[in-house]
Amino acid sequence: MHRHRSAKILATLGPASSAPERVRVLHEAGADAFRLNFSHGTHEEHAERCRAIRAVEEATGRPIGIIADLQGPKLRIGRFQEGRIHLAIGQDFRLDLDPAAGDQSRVGLPHPEVYAVLEPGVELLLDDGKIRLAVERVGDDHAETRVVVGGPLSDSKGVNVPRAILPISPLTEKDRKDLQFALDLGVDWVALSFVQRPEDIAEARRLIAGRAAIMVKVEKPSAVDHLDEIIDLADGIMIARGDLGVELPPEEVPGLQKRMIRAARRAGKPVVVATQMLESMIVSPAPTRAEASDVATAVYDGADALMLSAETAAGEYPLEAVTLMDRIIVKVERDPLYRSYLDAYHAAAEHTAPDAITLAAREVASTMRAAAIVTYTTTGSTALRAARERPDRPILGLITQATTARRLALVWGLHCVVCEDAHDVDEMTERACHFARETGVAGPDAPIVITAGVPFGTPGSTNLLRIAWVRAR
Repeated sequence: MHRHRSAKILATLGPASSAPERVRVLHEAGADAFRLNFSHGTHEEHAERCRAIRAVEEATGRPIGIIADLQGPKLRIGRFQEGRIHLAIGQDFRLDLDPAAGDQSRVGLPHPEVYAVLEPGVELLLDDGKIRLAVERVGDDHAETRVVVGGPLSDSKGVNVPRAILPISPLTEKDRKDLQFALDLGVDWVALSFVQRPEDIAEARRLIAGRAAIMVKVEKPSAVDHLDEIIDLADGIMIARGDLGVELPPEEVPGLQKRMIRAARRAGKPVVVATQMLESMIVSPAPTRAEASDVATAVYDGADALMLSAETAAGEYPLEAVTLMDRIIVKVERDPLYRSYLDAYHAAAEHTAPDAITLAAREVASTMRAAAIVTYTTTGSTALRAARERPDRPILGLITQATTARRLALVWGLHCVVCEDAHDVDEMTERACHFARETGVAGPDAPIVITAGVPFGTPGSTNLLRIAWVRAR
C-alpha cells in the first residue's frame, strides 16, 4: 500500500486528466494528492474531479489530499485598438484609468490601488516581466512611464509591481465564491494566492473556520520578507517559483527556495515546491536533464512535496510526467549521498515531552534498524513532529480522523491509515503491529517503534514510546 519514497507528488487535474480512469492511473503512478486550479475550469468540472478523487480513495483505501488553489487578484492592462502594439526602448508610455482601447502611447490599467503605491523610479513588469516600464511621474489616476525593456504587448497582459505592498485583499469576490464552493466539496487544503504580509492570512482563516488547512503560496517578495511570520500563521507553504521569479532576479530564486524549505522544516510544516518542474513534458515524453536535476535538488533539500501543474492538467503526457517524477524521487532517496544532505539540518527540538519522545523515536528506530515508526494521532501534530525529524525509517500514521489523514497526504515520509484510537497500551501495540504488517511497511519479526499519547484520544499529549515486534499472521 505505501509508497517506497518519502517526498510526495502533487498533481494538478485539468482537461488532460479529469476522467475518473485517468485520476486512478495517475494515483497508481505516484500522485499522492491532487490540485484543483480555480483559475481555470467551472465549478461543475471541479466537482466532478473531486468525486473522481474520492472514488479512487475509496477503492484503494489510501487517503488522498485535495488542494483548492484560489486564483487571487490578477492585475491586468486593458485592450488595444489593434489587439497589440510594439514598445521601443526609451519611448514614453502612459497607464491610466481610461477604459478606452489603448494605442502606441497609452493603455488602461484599471486598478487605482496600483497608482496609490507608485512613485518615480519604481519599475512595472508587464507580461511576466517581458516588458519593463520605469515610472517617471504619478497621478491619482495615471502613471507616466519610460520603456526600459520593450517588445510586443497585447491585450490583457498581467502587471507586476515588485517590492510594493498593494492595498488589495488576497481574496477577490470570485475567490470568495470559489472558496465556499471548495469547502462545500470537502477539500483538504486551500492554497491562498497574492499573500503579501501576515495579516492577509487572517481573513481566509476566518472564512475557512477550520474546514480546511491553509497553504500560503509564497509568490511575492514582500511575503519572503515576512517569511517566518507567514509560516507561523499558515498550515503549510507553497514555493510558487514562477510568480516569484517574475518579480525577483532569477539568480535569487534558488537560494530563496532552499531558505524557504529549511524555514518550513524548522517549523514542522509541509512545504511544496511548485512551477516548471517538468515543464518540457507538457509537449515532450521526456524532461530535460536540467528539469530532472531541479526535481532532484528539491528532494535533496527535504521538501515535503513536488508539484506538477500544466504537465498533468493540460499536457500531452500527464501519466509520463507523474511516472518520471516518481522515478527521480525514488532514485534520489536511494542515493548514498541523500542522507548526508538531509541530515545536514535538523530543527532544534522544543523542551516538551512530545518533541523529546519524537526525537528519541528517530534515534531508537535508526539504532535498532526498525522497519518503521508508528505514530498515533488525532489532529496530526504528532505525525508532523515525526516527519519534521526526517527519520531514515518510514512513518506509519494511525489517524483517527479521515480529514486529518487527507491533509497529511502531502507530508514527507508519512503513510497514513484511518483507524479507531486504542483504549490501552496492549491494544495500541497490537494495532500498530497489525497495520505495519498489512500495509507492507514491516514484515514478520521486524521491530517497530511506536509513539502515542496517554490518556489515549487526547490531542497533543505524545508522552509514550514503545518497541514492538511484528508477528506473522
